[in-house]
Amino acid sequence: MRAIVYEEFGAAEVLHVAEVPVPHIRPTDLLVKVAAAGVNRADLLQRTGFYGAQHFGESPLLGLEVAGEVIAVGDAVTDVEIGARVMAIVGGGGYGEIARVDRAMAAPIPESMPFHEAAAVMESFVTAVEAVSNLAQINTGQKVLVHSAAGGIGSAAVQVAHSLGAVVYATASASRHDDVLSIGADVVIDYRTGDFEAEIAARTGGTGVDAVIDFVGGDYLAKNLRSLRPGGVLVQVGILSGQNDAVIPLNLVLHNHLRLVGTVMKSRRAAEKRAMVQRFAALALPLFAAGRLRPLIDHVFPLAEAADAHRRVEAGGGFGKIVLTL
Repeated sequence: MRAIVYEEFGAAEVLHVAEVPVPHIRPTDLLVKVAAAGVNRADLLQRTGFYGAQHFGESPLLGLEVAGEVIAVGDAVTDVEIGARVMAIVGGGGYGEIARVDRAMAAPIPESMPFHEAAAVMESFVTAVEAVSNLAQINTGQKVLVHSAAGGIGSAAVQVAHSLGAVVYATASASRHDDVLSIGADVVIDYRTGDFEAEIAARTGGTGVDAVIDFVGGDYLAKNLRSLRPGGVLVQVGILSGQNDAVIPLNLVLHNHLRLVGTVMKSRRAAEKRAMVQRFAALALPLFAAGRLRPLIDHVFPLAEAADAHRRVEAGGGFGKIVLTL
């Protein structure tokens, strides 16, 4: 089968199409003919050698989420039929014509959703549901601050928080304010020119928000903690700043009984990932069917143009996900 491969770590130019073996199916697996695959920053990090030889999954190929049609089922799978349309998280291997999928990591695609949109759902919305609903435990009327709200996971987090009845504050570039407002944010703060800490203090009368969902880290850490109400939680999903070391105001954490929770899907154990997918399916699938959640597509590239897709992610500034189609 055709797939995107690379022989050495490096810039997007190392990516090219090659023939690779079709993955072997196991009893609890599905084989999926991939119609579309989502592109994630973790793919870029893997390509540049950030993870070294590790790929945290079952395939060294890039690609963590796919959408397509089931062409084979393992002997132990009894609830999925050949021909079913599924979207799934995979442990690598999404950038290929056929992907091996753990049945427990797959979900049915809503009837009206095309494959290229379904390919933008799983990584973003499973992570968003985990951060907003399970870890931050946001409920109706609570206040949440979502950073990087125009990105794939950030925009999903805004939608999930809005669907749960939260008041959503978000940060994004000025050019994306209207986009972020259109998906459920109540207030959007320009991260380039505004001071989100001061804005949150002013907007909440100094009480702070119940939760912060952050993808930036670095200098944002202390500002996020100061933006929380007593008993609030900061859910750290990424470190886009690249700053692994940051100052934590421990006196504030102690005095205000704050919680700091880190989460990343790629390095989780299989059982944890399966539980995350189950929580996503229970909460989000009915909302997708009702039109209250929707995947956001920035741009679609054919598989052979995977290098261009990576360059677009690296350039940033888009709204929603980059998708490869086969």
